[in-house]
Amino acid sequence: MCGIIGYIGEQNAAPILLDGLKKLEYRGYDSAGIAVMNENGLSVAKVTGRIANLYEKTDGGLSVTGELGIAHTRWATHGAPTVANAHPHLSNDGRFALVHNGIIENYVSHKNTLLKDGYRFESETDTEVMVHLLEKYYRGDVKAALTKACSELRGSYAFGVICRDVPDTVFATKESSPLIIGIGLGENYFASDITALLPYTRDVIYLDDGELAEIKADSVKIYDKEGNEIKKSTQRITWDIGAAEKGGYEHFMLKEIMEQASAVRETLSSRIVGDGFCFEDADCLENINKIIITACGSAYYAGCSGKYAIEKLCKIPVSLEFASELRYGNPIIDGHTLLIVLSQSGETADTIAAMKECKSR
Repeated sequence: MCGIIGYIGEQNAAPILLDGLKKLEYRGYDSAGIAVMNENGLSVAKVTGRIANLYEKTDGGLSVTGELGIAHTRWATHGAPTVANAHPHLSNDGRFALVHNGIIENYVSHKNTLLKDGYRFESETDTEVMVHLLEKYYRGDVKAALTKACSELRGSYAFGVICRDVPDTVFATKESSPLIIGIGLGENYFASDITALLPYTRDVIYLDDGELAEIKADSVKIYDKEGNEIKKSTQRITWDIGAAEKGGYEHFMLKEIMEQASAVRETLSSRIVGDGFCFEDADCLENINKIIITACGSAYYAGCSGKYAIEKLCKIPVSLEFASELRYGNPIIDGHTLLIVLSQSGETADTIAAMKECKSR
């Protein structure tokens, strides 16, 4: 549930970016950061904890000057909630800053290759591989480097990128993760959620998967996967900001119910190849004869639904275990057991401990 926002125009970017992050707080997060371009290059500020800490560190954005920038709220997936793991991430040469919403599933193989190539990693995140890929493929054309790097990724992403060499442009692209362009007068924006944009504009462009936006203060150009410029229609938002936070639904519970179909679609889309599915290390699934689902709280109830669906479709027995009990039990598992671990936050201590216990067996 990360949130991203970007701005370019004639105003000081940082206060606008911070305000946008505040509008995204409801998504949940454990760290936040901002990168702004100015005459000195890229100025970056990152904190753990609340956005209020970022306000304090940047004096409400006044101490970080510049008219274009990107910002991020992170919910830890790869690596603990630390300043080093917070976004934005920088390339080793300091040329690129990047924010990311989503998960890069094949980041390990890319990281190993980049390490061999001499790139230095400052974080534990999956995201950092992308900013180093940008540096690797950059030959004076940011759009080309971004397109090349994205073509090698598997997973979901919405990226916001700024480059020291192009001080009048913000770049954004997406795959299986929401990204919206906001159109203003002499200023433009992008964000992962329309909530962050409504105080500044009601005219938006919805990016589709594989599309890339080249955003300047007075123009927005959209390109397809092949690099061809395409025309996208601008839509006018008529909801008030309260409705926008709920996606137009009456309350958050209804919003979550109605978004289940799109959540499943976005989760599976990167795995669909032709008429089948593509799974990394799929060979290990061929000899599975038992499945355990473990979770706590509301994630456990999601597991109940999963148990019935998997048994119906796969004809493999599924047991459902509270992680808080499984971690202290004596689970009967072996190399033919598939463990499915569910967590709302990715940080539930009992769930992590249960996973480690089962992996040790």
